[in-house]
Amino acid sequence: MTGALFALAGCGGAMPEDAVLGADPASAEQAQQVDNGLTVNGLTVNGLTVNGLTVNGLTVNGLSTQGFNEWFSQNADTAPMVMAYIVKCAVPEGQTRTFQSTATGEKYTWPGNLGLAPGWAAGKAATVTEQQAVSACLAAHANKYGLHIALSVLGRTAEGAAIPYSAEELSQFNAREACFFGNLFTNDGLFAARDRDFSAAESSTRACGLSLKADSCAPITNIGSCAQFCTKADPSQPYYTHCTYNGKTYPAITTRVKPTELFRCGDGVCQFTEHAGSGTTADSCRADCGA
Repeated sequence: MTGALFALAGCGGAMPEDAVLGADPASAEQAQQVDNGLTVNGLTVNGLTVNGLTVNGLTVNGLSTQGFNEWFSQNADTAPMVMAYIVKCAVPEGQTRTFQSTATGEKYTWPGNLGLAPGWAAGKAATVTEQQAVSACLAAHANKYGLHIALSVLGRTAEGAAIPYSAEELSQFNAREACFFGNLFTNDGLFAARDRDFSAAESSTRACGLSLKADSCAPITNIGSCAQFCTKADPSQPYYTHCTYNGKTYPAITTRVKPTELFRCGDGVCQFTEHAGSGTTADSCRADCGA
């Protein structure tokens, strides 16, 4: 199996090893409450085949291959961020992955969090479902503005286990946002859809999920409403389990945010997501930003 490793340039990245080992582990109910900060222009395929990872597993074997070492050295500015988010999405909470660059001798440690690809994390070849689950997770963490915004990430692992969540979390992150799916490993692309009513007068600090424009967060394509393409295994669940697009069905990740991350033209404040103009939309908001 071959694929492509994607450069995820954005905020944050590899944590120093002592910071990871000295941190208090989050509870299972907190595992899905995460920061996002990947800039969308970093969600691109860089042409590197990831045999060392997809075939040998996301373990010491996969991280010690010559191909992985060469890629890491050639992409020194973005590789730590790529791996930080891949491990965060794929590997279970409480585990870390460590890599030492043969070029510089620098050692990196990346903590796991959501555990969406348990087989891959255990050293097996990544299945298509695991590739799709990790891809959806990466898309869900993308932020058009490169900001770190707390959000709730809901869904299932590649093996079908639900990501734990609590009533407190749903209450705190009570604004439904979007659903994400796709497969970057096979160049299927990344897709997002809205999980709530959204008008041209509104905007958000994350932008990619809540958008009326298909290409506002390229390479993520916004295709409309989650309800059009996605289904829930149980209607009472706060997340979608699968989305079908272009004849393919993918596992989905659903996100929620705090209401303070959503803005509306006319609320009296010219937000950084709004622009001056003569209209009443976020792109042309006279009431808040002037003409």
